[in-house]
Amino acid sequence: MQIEVSGKQVELADGALCADALKEGLSKKQFKKVVTAKCGETMLDLTAAVPQTCTTLEPVFADSEEGLDVIRHSTAHLMAEAVKKLFPTAKVTIGPSIKDGFYYDFDYERPFTPEDLEAIEKEMLSSVGANKEFSCRTVSADEARKFFADMGEGYKGELIDDLGADEYSIYTHGDFADLCRGPHVARTGMLKAFKLLSVAGAYWRGDEKNKQLQRIYGTAWQDPKALKKHLNRLEEAKKRDHRKLGTQLDLFSTHEDVGGGMILWHPKGGLVRAILEDWERKEHLKRGYQIVQGPLILKRELWEKSGHYDNYRENMYFTEIDEQAYGIKPMNCLSHMLIYKRKIMSYRELPQRYFELGVVHRHEKSGVLHGLMRVRSFTQDDAHLICRKDQLQDEIVGVFNFVKDIMDMFGFEFDAEISTRPEKSVGTDEDWELATAALTEALESTGKEYTINEGDGAFYGPKIDIILKDSLERRWQCATIQCDFTLPERFDLVYVGEDGERHRPVMLHRVILGSIERFIGVLIEHFAGALPVWLAPVQARLLNVTDAQLDFMKEAESFLASKGIRVEADVRNEKLGYKVREAQVEKVPYMLVIGDKEVEAGCVNIRSRDGEDPGLMTLEEAAQLILDAAQEPFKRGGMSYSFSG
Repeated sequence: MQIEVSGKQVELADGALCADALKEGLSKKQFKKVVTAKCGETMLDLTAAVPQTCTTLEPVFADSEEGLDVIRHSTAHLMAEAVKKLFPTAKVTIGPSIKDGFYYDFDYERPFTPEDLEAIEKEMLSSVGANKEFSCRTVSADEARKFFADMGEGYKGELIDDLGADEYSIYTHGDFADLCRGPHVARTGMLKAFKLLSVAGAYWRGDEKNKQLQRIYGTAWQDPKALKKHLNRLEEAKKRDHRKLGTQLDLFSTHEDVGGGMILWHPKGGLVRAILEDWERKEHLKRGYQIVQGPLILKRELWEKSGHYDNYRENMYFTEIDEQAYGIKPMNCLSHMLIYKRKIMSYRELPQRYFELGVVHRHEKSGVLHGLMRVRSFTQDDAHLICRKDQLQDEIVGVFNFVKDIMDMFGFEFDAEISTRPEKSVGTDEDWELATAALTEALESTGKEYTINEGDGAFYGPKIDIILKDSLERRWQCATIQCDFTLPERFDLVYVGEDGERHRPVMLHRVILGSIERFIGVLIEHFAGALPVWLAPVQARLLNVTDAQLDFMKEAESFLASKGIRVEADVRNEKLGYKVREAQVEKVPYMLVIGDKEVEAGCVNIRSRDGEDPGLMTLEEAAQLILDAAQEPFKRGGMSYSFSG
């Protein structure tokens, strides 16, 4: 048979293995980096025969996204083999690859310890040294069921029953066998860069009613250099953990007495929020938005009418007043539509752009709550744009450009995804196709590359998701633009057109930062707690050497405050070095030292948290330095800002 292999035409004997075929089209150096083969969209083991119908065979390299997925999945099997050898009574369940790593869930009588992880990792390395072959065989459902029953692996039998297929593939290396679709690397010797990271509890099939299992997490990479880079990044992420820095900087806290996923904002954290929200309001007003506000709870009938009750109620909280059921809002769109309906709009009045910093509540399982990143009560910088169909693309582009301006101002790179119709949804196929096409065409008109995220749209419409990348190259979903033909229909939104007739508008749901809580959490970790000068709750701290400088300290504090600088004076009877170190720990952008020499000169001695020390400056010069630093991010985007606090 003749086949194209990596751009070259090669002649193969019937039954030739994928590995042999790839060797014909690649150099020895290239082939060493191959983990599996690919024919069209089908991934194949290197030990599999080239399908008779295959016309083009491509290599999957270890450092590609698909290659890393195979390496991580294979390493999960390697780990399960080690666990079974060291802890024979452990039962294996599932072990997928995940972003940057893998996990495997085990049913074992006690939690695994850090010492256990060390032993497991050592046994994995032994298996790597033995260079065992991964082999695959296909069996009937009955054979698979009996095979795992004889091994005492009951969880596998449950999976087989649930999947309901006629045939299953079983992968084996050494004495370990697992139910798996594959593909896998050819031999265990190819798995040389991995590390076990942690253990956590996990319910079987993610159901709290089922037995709790032990989940071992690990990471695996194409080579030791990539592994080391990732582990360094994890260490840096630990240092930047916003929960740790939130305490260190006295920004926020959580309390069990209040409830999980509920944030208490301390004075400095509250000020950061106020600055961010004040700036957002001004930016929205400049772009033609109107500020609105709706109530926290609305009658259940409204949530039924919108489709939230049928499609989203597991994420909602409900209460009752005077025998009337109310839903606590998980989003703000219903109030905004009712505000639109206060009068009949003319086509000349569209678009209507309603903006609200709306507090919403969503039911999250306690196991996923995480500082500011995953909460139950949060504030969205939410807006709804109600427009004519002929205005739709311009409005989507306008929102996208708004997002781009903000991301540029913070220095974030970002990716875009279009998320399509989920299984649980409302609306006609035609409306979904129109909405998806509108988002796609608008995004393409900006020149921004994007990927398709199948089935992850909102239940009422498709969306563009903006995924920002932080300084540790982690990805965070923030902005979203959702196109909705369905809710305007359900709530009978209309406008009077140029022809004097009533027409149905379209609605865009959108956020820019998303959850204010989560965005602040991202900022804390991105900047390692050193928030930009414009956003820092304290921009300058005055530090005296002795009480002899107290009068000038008060004069300096009053002057800087009059210039709009957020300043505080540390007049404690402590050594100057101690005060400086404490200000550095608290990430204060500028420390203004005042001793006898500074008082005599009517100046302050400036030290900055980034190590640059401008030295002696007059109060006027110091104020201008701080104000210029605060405006620097806005100049990049042609904006300006001053906090009206």
